[in-house]
Amino acid sequence: MNILIDFKILTNSKKKYRMSKENFMTNRKHSACIVGIGQTPYKRWGAVTEESEFSLACKAIMAAAEDAGLPLSEIDGFSAHSDDRNDPARLEVTLGIKQLRLATMVWGGGGGGASASLSHAVAAVENGTANYVVVLRALCQGQQFRYGQFHEWSAHQKFASPYGLFSPPGQAALTFRRYMHRYGLTEEKLARVALACRANANRNPNAVMYEKPLDLETYLSGRMIADPYRVYDCCLETDGACALIVTTRERAADLRGKPAHILAVGQGGDGRWGTGNFGNYNMPEEIFSIGPQKRLADELFARAGIERSDVDVAQIYDAFSGGVITTLEAFGFCGLGEAGDFAADGNLDWPNGGLPINTAGGLLSEAYVHGLNLLVEGVRQIRGESTSQVEDTKICLVTAAAVTPTSATLLGKEPS
Repeated sequence: MNILIDFKILTNSKKKYRMSKENFMTNRKHSACIVGIGQTPYKRWGAVTEESEFSLACKAIMAAAEDAGLPLSEIDGFSAHSDDRNDPARLEVTLGIKQLRLATMVWGGGGGGASASLSHAVAAVENGTANYVVVLRALCQGQQFRYGQFHEWSAHQKFASPYGLFSPPGQAALTFRRYMHRYGLTEEKLARVALACRANANRNPNAVMYEKPLDLETYLSGRMIADPYRVYDCCLETDGACALIVTTRERAADLRGKPAHILAVGQGGDGRWGTGNFGNYNMPEEIFSIGPQKRLADELFARAGIERSDVDVAQIYDAFSGGVITTLEAFGFCGLGEAGDFAADGNLDWPNGGLPINTAGGLLSEAYVHGLNLLVEGVRQIRGESTSQVEDTKICLVTAAAVTPTSATLLGKEPS
């Protein structure tokens, strides 16, 4: 069968679509909110030996339901990151759920998926597909496999392994060394990310690095994992689980949990970065470091109807400390090459910084749960319940890894 395409019609339809898409992106207002949060104790990789990953998932969901004041039987949806191993049918039976209306999983790397799985839940409760959706992540790396080790699970890694890029630190370090060379970022300025996260973790009893201080001298003496990343620049490898419960504002009014309102949430990226880290390697100097995040950032702020200066606190995905530096620039808090000075001036530090980050300790010092713990902490900040509470917090940004697709969320104390 021959298919003929009228390119004139196609071009015109693209223009119309682009206009309608932009209108949607700027005018869309959400009615969803997060009403429950739950987490298990976080432990070092391999330390959980007496219960399964599935058990951790159930405990986190039960804690979130208790926090919300919602009977477990009322949950009717699950949304998870890619490759999650906790089967919704098994969760339904174990938790005593009356009816399952939604079971969805996000494509893409786990690090890019936390807010994406939240966006699925938001869409479901807003369009009536489900009423109370759990967003879930559970990891028991000691019983499964370590994400920090080499696994030939993608074409990118099969291509890279003969050249020595065996694991995520090496792949991420290559891009960030280019950044440091291009903009003259020093090790001392990069250290401010890890030091800020560790200081916050030392106020959080649930953080793996609680009561384990870190100073600049210790940081600089840390062993090199993949230049320029030292051991303190690389996220923890941990076991644990956390969960959120999403519903509408109307239903939230009948629940105990304090709502954190979704001002904007989204997933996406730029097609030029569709080849993973290799996309960054091949990009021009002026844009290689901001990855797929800038376009999504611009859309989110437009949809929420707020400015960067309105953000009080940020939970920035910190699998590697350099990712915080580049995310600050991609989201428009600094110009290109300026985030190091921004950090050195104390802006990332609690309580007096202009934009305190990762107030529970982040992935570097609280736990690595593919970033869903950053959303949990974002809700705590909006509620005023963080162990490093930023005074009078009204808006919190939560980001994900700078992969394609990436994702991000703007949470608010009041609805948009």
